[in-house]
Amino acid sequence: MPDRYIKKILEARVYDVAIETPLDEAKGLSERLNNRILLKREDEQPVFSFKLRGAYNKLSQLTAEEKACGVVAASAGNHAQGLAMSAKKLGVKATIVMPKTTPDVKVNNVKRLGGKVVLHGDAYDDAASFAKKLVEEKGMTYVHPFDDPDVIAGQGTVAMEILRQESGPIEAIFVPVGGGGLVAGIAAYVKYLRPQTKVIGVESEDSACLKAALDAGERVTLDQVGIFADGVAVALVGENTFEVAKKYVDEVITVSTDEICAAIKDIYDDTRSICEPAGALGVAGMKKFVERELCSDKTLIAIDSGANVNFDRLRHIAERSELGEKREAIIAARIPEKPGSFKKFCSALGKRNITEFNYRYSDDSNAVVFAGIQLKAGGDGREELVSQLRSNEYEVEDLSDNEIAKIHVRYMVGGHAPVNLENEVIYRFEFPERPGALMNFLSKLGGKWNISMFHYRNHGAAYGRVLVGMQVPVDERDQVGTFLEEIGYNYWEETDNTAYQLFLG
Repeated sequence: MPDRYIKKILEARVYDVAIETPLDEAKGLSERLNNRILLKREDEQPVFSFKLRGAYNKLSQLTAEEKACGVVAASAGNHAQGLAMSAKKLGVKATIVMPKTTPDVKVNNVKRLGGKVVLHGDAYDDAASFAKKLVEEKGMTYVHPFDDPDVIAGQGTVAMEILRQESGPIEAIFVPVGGGGLVAGIAAYVKYLRPQTKVIGVESEDSACLKAALDAGERVTLDQVGIFADGVAVALVGENTFEVAKKYVDEVITVSTDEICAAIKDIYDDTRSICEPAGALGVAGMKKFVERELCSDKTLIAIDSGANVNFDRLRHIAERSELGEKREAIIAARIPEKPGSFKKFCSALGKRNITEFNYRYSDDSNAVVFAGIQLKAGGDGREELVSQLRSNEYEVEDLSDNEIAKIHVRYMVGGHAPVNLENEVIYRFEFPERPGALMNFLSKLGGKWNISMFHYRNHGAAYGRVLVGMQVPVDERDQVGTFLEEIGYNYWEETDNTAYQLFLG
């Protein structure tokens, strides 16, 4: 198998459209982590992503007859843009089926690059099914975003460049993983030439399909896939990519949304460029590796795989980056409802700054405050903070890992429900972000039970996040699950969530 991919990588045709991207030292990260940190800048490709390599290599292998029939693909972003540009260069008609939830900036970019866009369905699977239908009906060639040997070989040229650009020892290369095309191509090449170099895949913990497959010893489909790092939001790792990864990838590290946001900031601080969430996975995983292994004076390389991020997502990324870097904690604290209490609370914090403070009067005895507290980077600052406040006889809850608190409650603090509000249950939803989706959601939801609380905040993603309170009589609780399944959106019950109980319940 490695010989097969080595030959294909060496013969891959990518440089008609792609460039050899730089391998830049991240000086700030290197100093902080006490290692030599290098970033492979795939965000500098003409379509701001490595996907151009695999798409062009695949198209360049097609016969004249196949090119005449045109190509089709399903994609919500980077693969679509890479394929559109490749097809234009080769004079091939390209049809890209994109979910209706795809942001306008990506749809417009595909059109600008010469691709024909067909909007179909709410998710990638819907688009993929329709694309394959076009293959059957019109004889087009389907260009898979990752599960194709020629695509894998094209992505493997990233590794070819890295080993040419860095001749010294490399401890590890950290590679973002979605369907596995990039990590498979890099692993096959690196392990053939430098087997001592670790190849480490990095996945969002909300879409860790490769880790799940490696743990199970076979490909498994995830029940749900997180939406934040949309460039790697894949439920099932590719068949070809898994065959390579299980032999040549040393391990898979998973990272949280907050850790991804912190990595985006790290890359910005060193390069003044803003990568997309998927593009920052390599740096996020590398930081966890260094913390775990306590390694120093090593050369570590992270693939900055893309920069196709919507501008309106930056607000959310900035808010979460401090939490990801462990420079901020979010807490709930109970303080006496009397003059001087806030001053005393601030005094108990010592020299820490308050980054956020939300409060509303509830009764004459105690108040529950929602506070953001600045911490020193790294270390066990959260535990030390909570311990210090508790030693001053404050009741404290650490909400720094509570998604409801971070996405919804911090923007909703305004008082508890009235005492006569009965039978309230709380659910968190994700629904496709397209015109009419919110109204459709409200129409279906509001017709069954009374809505007692509602919070929606747009984060510039393909899916909207909603927190809903409904009044459901106890004898009707068993009907809720069935009803929500019919709506068809991802959902989680959060009635027992600590943040809800403290501030909204």
